[in-house]
Amino acid sequence: MNNLLYILWNPNLVAFHLGPMSIRWYSLCWLLGLASAYFIVKRLYKEQKIKPELFDPLFIYCFVGILIGARLGHCLFYEPDYFLSSGKHIVEMILPIHFMADGSWKFTGYEGLASHGGTIGLIIALWLYVRRTKVNIWRVLDNVAIATPVTACFIRLGNLMNSEIIGKTTDVPWAFIFERVDMTPRHPGQLYEAIAYAIFFFVGWYFYRKKPQRVGTGFFFGLCITLIFTARFFIEFTKDIQEEFEASMLLNMGQLLSIPFVIVGLLCMKGGKWMQKLGIEK
Repeated sequence: MNNLLYILWNPNLVAFHLGPMSIRWYSLCWLLGLASAYFIVKRLYKEQKIKPELFDPLFIYCFVGILIGARLGHCLFYEPDYFLSSGKHIVEMILPIHFMADGSWKFTGYEGLASHGGTIGLIIALWLYVRRTKVNIWRVLDNVAIATPVTACFIRLGNLMNSEIIGKTTDVPWAFIFERVDMTPRHPGQLYEAIAYAIFFFVGWYFYRKKPQRVGTGFFFGLCITLIFTARFFIEFTKDIQEEFEASMLLNMGQLLSIPFVIVGLLCMKGGKWMQKLGIEK
């Protein structure tokens, strides 16, 4: 197998320096993703004549909810044996540090974040936001969902810059050789997801421009999570396993967690009757 035919991938983890502080590409991608969603939802609020003072708290709730949910999701879904094994490891789950063998600790940043957990954290955060502001929850969910694929795209680009969540070995001509991992050509699963999510943003934006009256019905929320987690389910087939326990599973953890999100998304797109039976107002 001629490795010269493939894309050699080993970018510097650091995008730039601010004095003694190093800004990593992964952090920068998160920042760009959240900033893009901020301006998109701000525009949607303005177009829908929602009071400006109701917008700023939304960003804080979303940021905190996504970060906490994504971190806890990774720790509890993928590495529970480690993070629940001692008090120090529970602290590592909450704080971006790692305890060393000699009792000292070092700052690591959050090195494990799961999109499924981030989605759950976001939904809980939006529920708390709605309780405080009294904005219709389905209007909030739909507006945030229109912007969400942009953030998801940037996060996956951050994973690509980190050479993490790598794909299975392959001989396709666009295979990446993640030099920090090994010298084996692999599917760039992160890039597949990033491209899919970028497309999904334009799909959602198209429907919003065609049918803006659907905001508040749950349609855009359902469309977003249905598209994202359907794509995630199938793209997982190209990815290498993230944890050893997945090796014996027919479907990996990412796929199993995607199924309920797709079901909920389809129900939200259908709308109305099932929510009324559950006593959920739209």
